[in-house]
Amino acid sequence: MLNKVNRRFAIASIAAWAGTAIMGLGWPQTAHAMTQARAKTLVDALVADINGVIASGKSEQAMYVEFERIFTRYADVPTIASYALGVDARRATSAQMRDFTVTFRRYISVKYGKRFREFIGGQIEVQGARAIKNFYEVKSLARLRGQAPFEVTFLVSDRSGKDLFFNLFIEGINMLLTERTEIGAMLDRRGGNIDAMIADLRAAV
Repeated sequence: MLNKVNRRFAIASIAAWAGTAIMGLGWPQTAHAMTQARAKTLVDALVADINGVIASGKSEQAMYVEFERIFTRYADVPTIASYALGVDARRATSAQMRDFTVTFRRYISVKYGKRFREFIGGQIEVQGARAIKNFYEVKSLARLRGQAPFEVTFLVSDRSGKDLFFNLFIEGINMLLTERTEIGAMLDRRGGNIDAMIADLRAAV
């Protein structure tokens, strides 16, 4: 129990220090290669695809397939998966990282797909982009029927060699930090067994 508490405390400490969660990715604070216009263009296309899915009238499962396609196309999946696994990514084998990344992609697509399904009847509108250190923040506004509008924010970088988003905030909830905490808790329940955690993650979707 003490080890689990210490592990959670360490993760919480890292999360607090990370702030916007980019620090933990180990990216150098260099001059921008991408531009504000490119960041906004990426999110414009991403949001258009999300709006298309939530307005499609497709079944729940068909929507999750579409959200996984969107996540694969627009997100820096390897970076997000590695951050979610945290320090345990260092001891994972190449095969385990591949398995985890594929499984995590499906898991996160369904999890956030469920949230975006709540937007049916509404839409997301891109507001604008601004530079923050070595990445861009692109803010959008979700307008839902019967609810006050709220922010959906994407963090975008070309660090992977392509313009992709690496973090997402919905009403202030930070995807990277949330997933690192939840994956860490799943590992704790399995005594640090990565394969068992992956199996649990696969069963969750």
